[in-house]
Formats: sequence, C-alpha cells, structure tokens
Amino acid sequence: MLRAISHSHGGGGEPAGTLRLDHAARHLRRKLVTTDQGDEVMVDLPEPMLFADGDRLVLEDGRKIAIVAAEEELYEVLPGSACPLRHLAWHLGNRHLPAQIDEDRILIQRDHVIRAMLEGLGASVRAVVARFQPVHGAYHAQGYDHGHSHHHHHG
Repeated sequence: MLRAISHSHGGGGEPAGTLRLDHAARHLRRKLVTTDQGDEVMVDLPEPMLFADGDRLVLEDGRKIAIVAAEEELYEVLPGSACPLRHLAWHLGNRHLPAQIDEDRILIQRDHVIRAMLEGLGASVRAVVARFQPVHGAYHAQGYDHGHSHHHHHG
C-alpha cells in the first residue's frame, strides 16, 4: 500500500495520480483513501491539513498525488440592487460559513435557511454544481486548527 507522509502546495511536474475530494474531505491527517486511478493510499501526516485544489500529497517514494476539488451541490449568490456583494459576504462571514468569494458572486454550501435569508436581503440565489474552494479564515495557516497566540502590548 502507498503511504503519503507529507504535502506540497501547487504543481511540480506530472503527478503519479489524482485524488478527487469535496471540501469537507480535503481536511486530512490520517485516512485511507483511493485515488481516481484505483490505488489505495494511507495518508499519514504529522498534523491535520486542509488541502486546496492543486495541492499534492507526497508519497514515501517521492511521487506526488494531486488533490482535485470535486464538484459539489452549491448555491451561487449574486448581489441585488439593494444589497451589494460585500454586504452579502459580511452576512455569510458573520455566520462563519465557508464561502468562495469571487469577483461577482459567492458560492456556498446548500442550506435552505441561509438561502431564505440571502433572498430576503435581495440577493439572487440559484442551485449550481461546481468546484468549491472557500476562503480560509484568518487563523488558518498551514494546518486546519484554530490555534493562535495573542500578543498584547500595554503602553
């Protein structure tokens, strides 16, 4: 069985295989997965990682498996005349919802309650199937934890 022991961000040559995962499944530390080519890979990373489309799992032998964002059932949120995109983004961020914020739209996971709220604000919301790459929060560094430190300076 193949074993992935580290990761790299982005390309770096032709991958040995691909692994298609939705947003939730791209949070990995230790898990048995099957590549799109049918190879079993034991992901065994030292800490949890949230992978983005195009990131790579590095196998023990140095080969790499490319992570591919799977298509998911999402809502496409478009601004209305009464509610610009930045206001919609604020409302979604205030609820700590994963969101992919593009130039002219926002993609979110389907939730009928959130859809009703957005439509009530004047947004246009439609069901789509697309790859989902939400923006990572301020405390997301290399891993997927919320560990951070505060430095207070009192004058």
